[in-house]
Amino acid sequence: MPKHGKKFSALIDKVDRLKHYPLDEALGLVKEMTFVKFDESVDLAINLGVNPKYSDQMVRGAAIMPHGTGKTIRVAVFAKGDKAQEAEEAGADIVGAEDLAEKIEGGFLDFDKTIATPDMMKVVGKLGRILGRRGLMPNPKVGTVTFDIAKAVKETKAGKVEFRVEKEGIIHVPVGKVSFEAVQLRENITSLIEAILKAKPSSAKGTYIKSVTVSSTMGPGLRLDVSELTSLMA
Repeated sequence: MPKHGKKFSALIDKVDRLKHYPLDEALGLVKEMTFVKFDESVDLAINLGVNPKYSDQMVRGAAIMPHGTGKTIRVAVFAKGDKAQEAEEAGADIVGAEDLAEKIEGGFLDFDKTIATPDMMKVVGKLGRILGRRGLMPNPKVGTVTFDIAKAVKETKAGKVEFRVEKEGIIHVPVGKVSFEAVQLRENITSLIEAILKAKPSSAKGTYIKSVTVSSTMGPGLRLDVSELTSLMA
């Protein structure tokens, strides 16, 4: 069992491991229990009642964080002509076509998200081995393959996050920073949970959201009251 430092151990003593915390109380504790000098991320871990090894139980989508994630996102766009200009005007950091593909093949990966117009997917598809393993491949299911480039770029820069269930049935998503106001974290979390509920596969049976845990980068996890959390969507 890993050993923890005195500061972390002191924080664990503040957490009731058997309790399912209301969201506002949990966020208050997360903000209170920070002890490091950097602005930690606040992360959500959602355990779903699905089996991702079956394609019809895969949960994937995107959520727009009303207050962003606190991280500066560098966006690369594959587009030509008017759509390339549209991407630049919307704030894309890198815009190109075959020339951008060549740079990426040469090792250039100085970006966090990739967006492409549908007509550019023949070019992007050849980069699947490079972009796919880093989670950077554009996908129409999450709105990153689209002709509405301006909207996609603005949403991504503003804090749109993608989620995908892992093989253990868990989704991990950053929902902001410890420095955020509690109400900002609350609104980001409810936006994410709403998107995950909408992404529920029709083949999923039984309890869909089994548990939700919130934590800071260096802090202990607090289990949330799932019934209270989902009731916020009503």
